[in-house]
Amino acid sequence: MATAAPSAALDAVLSRLPSDLDPSVAREVVVYSYYRDAELRGSNLLYLLLRVLDDPESQIALSEHLADETRHAWLWTERIRELGGVPLSIEDGYQVRIGKRAGRPRRAIELLALTVVVEQRALRRYQEHLKRRDVPERTLEVLRAVTKDEGWHIDWVRRKGRELAARDGAPELFDELVDKYRRIDREVMDEIEDLERQLVAAAA
Repeated sequence: MATAAPSAALDAVLSRLPSDLDPSVAREVVVYSYYRDAELRGSNLLYLLLRVLDDPESQIALSEHLADETRHAWLWTERIRELGGVPLSIEDGYQVRIGKRAGRPRRAIELLALTVVVEQRALRRYQEHLKRRDVPERTLEVLRAVTKDEGWHIDWVRRKGRELAARDGAPELFDELVDKYRRIDREVMDEIEDLERQLVAAAA
């Protein structure tokens, strides 16, 4: 059965790959570039939170959280370089697509709710990748390293969001916002998963 041609967005990413890169390696470079992009753009949410949450506990947690995100991006960068590639500029990744649908949250509680959703998505993505067959050992090492941090990220952000909601007299608000962003997340992941299927077909 014939496969669909890659989308314009994916085609633009593939066009930036070195022409002499083995197709199977090229597929890895693209996937890891998407992971790297999500970590870097996730850092943007944390920078915004640093500006609106000025209590000492949040400032400490956000600083450590941000350090983890940038370290994760570096681990994916390092893995890409080990494969003989370079990080690809991703213009249509997960975070960009989320932002186009959700708009730009400005209130702290909205930023916290969105952060929980994107962190949970990252955790599920990495856990799913860990279960795949024939994953190179070095990639497994990176996946394990980034996965172990996601749990505490989710826990502290969710706890802070619920604390703010209760303080403002609307205890259900945080979870309602999380549900809203989860619906958007699902729509975006349908598109991302379709891109991945196209990528597998293009590299076959």
